Amino acid sequence: MIALSLAEIADIAHGRLVSAGDADDAVVSGTVETDSRLIGPGDIFVAKPGEHSDGHLFVPAAVQAGAVLAVVEHVVDADVPQIVVPDVLVALADLAREVVERVREHGDLRVVAITGSNGKTTTKNLIARILRDEGETVAPRASLNNEVGAPLTMLRITHDTRYLVSELSARGQGEFTSLKGVVGGLAELIEPDVGVVLMVGKAHAGGEGGLEAIAAAKAELVEHIRPGGVAVLNADDPRVAAMASIAEDRRIDVRWFGQGPAAQVRAQDVEATAAGTTLTVVADGVSRPLRLQVIGEHHVGNALAAIAATTALGVSLDDAIARLETVEIAERWRMQPMGSDSVRIINDAYNASPDSVAAALRTLAQITGPGERTVAVLGAMSELGEFSGEEHDRIGELAVRLRIQRIVVVGEDARRIHLAAVAEGSWSSEAVYFATADEAYDYLVGELRDGDRVIVKSSNAAGLRTLGDRLGGFFS
Repeated sequence: MIALSLAEIADIAHGRLVSAGDADDAVVSGTVETDSRLIGPGDIFVAKPGEHSDGHLFVPAAVQAGAVLAVVEHVVDADVPQIVVPDVLVALADLAREVVERVREHGDLRVVAITGSNGKTTTKNLIARILRDEGETVAPRASLNNEVGAPLTMLRITHDTRYLVSELSARGQGEFTSLKGVVGGLAELIEPDVGVVLMVGKAHAGGEGGLEAIAAAKAELVEHIRPGGVAVLNADDPRVAAMASIAEDRRIDVRWFGQGPAAQVRAQDVEATAAGTTLTVVADGVSRPLRLQVIGEHHVGNALAAIAATTALGVSLDDAIARLETVEIAERWRMQPMGSDSVRIINDAYNASPDSVAAALRTLAQITGPGERTVAVLGAMSELGEFSGEEHDRIGELAVRLRIQRIVVVGEDARRIHLAAVAEGSWSSEAVYFATADEAYDYLVGELRDGDRVIVKSSNAAGLRTLGDRLGGFFS
């Protein structure tokens, strides 16, 4: 973070500084964290109340680890200056907004923000990889994309930062209590120069309003792009394409990506294999070959979005492509290849929605060659609300229609995938169900054989990423 005095932070956060002596004049510039385990010397600890625990309980541990300031909602018995605020999430947002504004005023900061139902983290990583060779780039760790994680990332910038890449999720809590408002609230903090909207799908569709509400939430990013900025929109998604009218009303340029001829950045001759995906990128009339090491044809759209966003910032097409070709995996537990050439495990169990599970199954079918066997290990998809049953049914049906040869379903919340697969025509040995990941592991280590290609896919809450890691280790 940029250097600020304790008094300045208290003023920005609309809080009361509780300190001893001349601490008001003390200057801090450490990292801001809400997890006491990540605190180091000189850092700032924000005591965030949670559903299962309260950050105020960990202020002493943060101080012991080196924290020099705690942002709290009530005074804690700890030997550290404290800024007492009504709501730490609001204070965090206010601090992030001010830091971004100050760096913009005194530097050459450019901001890219990304939202969408699927692909945010992959696209964020691809954009950050392209930009980091242009100048100091700050991007989220893992998927820090909500009203806690996004401001924490924003607060990592300094006056030397040239690019801030923010990932914005439509899920929220605290001040942002409805689906609509979270993306807009986060985008308002940074007013991005480039806003990327990837797609509107059924991720987190369990909230009120279904797909239309999700589309409205994603459109909030376009509403907060800076004057003179660029909206990078998916030409292949009608709900995203409709957001062009918002950009036009605000006199924001639109840069299209997608597969169709209308896209300014599009793909041709796409071929997906177990080694990655090859394609020809056509950007503003110029064609270049691209070989993505990241597995899965569905990542082509993410790569096109990254190219569209970074070339809008002045990066050359050749440089963007050369840097994309160095990316081996999108993120841990996202289409992560494990195991060996004999038994290939693809661990994609960090997150799951109907769209991403369908894409993973299609990828499995595409990358499996003659004499090899397809195996899908599937867990529950979270946050689908009233759509949960029918969407799990559809995944089971799709797996059969794609002729996945072994369908292994894990966990009671995913059981309808198994039932739907059986109803669609899978024999008893082709579709199996296990209540726990341990039972599935015992089955798979005995069942898998040379030539098998295995996808492990579920929402994070289902816990199958650990199963994927265990299988990858066993067959390595």
